[in-house]
Amino acid sequence: MSLLRACFRPSSDHYGHSTPETSGRQDGLLWYKDHGQHVNGEFSMAVVQANNLLEDQSQLESGSLSSHDSGPFGTFVGVYDGHGGPETSRYVNDHLFQHLKSKYLLRFTSEQQSMSADVIRKAFQATEEGFLSVVTRQWPMKPQIAAVGSCCLVGVVCNENLYIANLGDSRAVLGRAVKATGEVLSIQLSAEHNACYESVRQELFSMHPDDSNIVVLKHNVWRVKGLIQISRSIGDVYLKKAEFNREPLYAKFRLREPFKRPILSADPSISIHKLLPVDQFVIFASDGLWEHLSNQEAVDIVQNHPRSGSAKRLVKAALQEAAKKREMRYSDLKKIDRGVRRHFHDDITVIVLFLDSNLVSRAATNGGLGNKISNISVRGGGISLPSNTLAPCTAPSAT
Repeated sequence: MSLLRACFRPSSDHYGHSTPETSGRQDGLLWYKDHGQHVNGEFSMAVVQANNLLEDQSQLESGSLSSHDSGPFGTFVGVYDGHGGPETSRYVNDHLFQHLKSKYLLRFTSEQQSMSADVIRKAFQATEEGFLSVVTRQWPMKPQIAAVGSCCLVGVVCNENLYIANLGDSRAVLGRAVKATGEVLSIQLSAEHNACYESVRQELFSMHPDDSNIVVLKHNVWRVKGLIQISRSIGDVYLKKAEFNREPLYAKFRLREPFKRPILSADPSISIHKLLPVDQFVIFASDGLWEHLSNQEAVDIVQNHPRSGSAKRLVKAALQEAAKKREMRYSDLKKIDRGVRRHFHDDITVIVLFLDSNLVSRAATNGGLGNKISNISVRGGGISLPSNTLAPCTAPSAT
């Protein structure tokens, strides 16, 4: 029998939809949920806010991955790092998983109990199209929403596979045990779309051979059209649809010459990884974490401490590094309020997903397959507005 079987129907005794399971705690600008259960094991989440309005959004959904009660069953993780404002990341948080569930029903029958890259890609596409509709409606009143966007990192554990889909520069890192040495090594699972990478710049040049300024080195940072570091995102409509790159959009975002094809893409990089018994956990995090910690440093922190509080521990380690770089004490950094805090570090979101083969094996052998479960839904916290409103559009700063 396989030690890790992700799509199954576990016992409702272990996975109820209760307040302790789905709520977190707030400590100043830090929101955290030290420990929770998902259908494949345990998880830990943490978010620290730096921007005046939290631009990072995140979610963990566990249970049925379709709108059909019969499954497939697994776990969905999303980390959405917004830029220019929180509108896009909030929209993705509200719609992407719902699109995934509905696209699954259109693609598969419930008997197949599977997930696919095609379903995930279509969910991204539907989310992009939905946000474009929001921008179109809001443009006459709030034109700056055309310059708001979000990175989008998704992980789906289902049927012994881990699907990773990414737009932008958030990152998923696997911790894999080496039996011979007892070490746990880091393996980066996500492909990043940031112009700091030569491969991304070459991709942009090949897609826009007639534009010598498609990537510009500005203040020692590579930026697409001199404006934004990432080459793929949800939103950022001003670099995808020429009709939104004009007045009354702020002049800093308007290009001198109109473009005929989209400059940025919303097509995610998707990879599928067969999960092994030696795969211990996956760290999903926005780039705010990776600015301060290497992949292996993050894996070591998780591996060398108890599972509970893992995400909060990673956030704290990143903040300590941020304080050190500014030659200040961590305790003094924590006293700085949101908004001003952005000068010291970015919003940081971390979700640590533990892959517990013993739990899965036990659930598969104790009759859990015959029991109905409730779905679990957890969202990273922060200062937010009602979901049916948009935040005031100030001048956004490109990632």
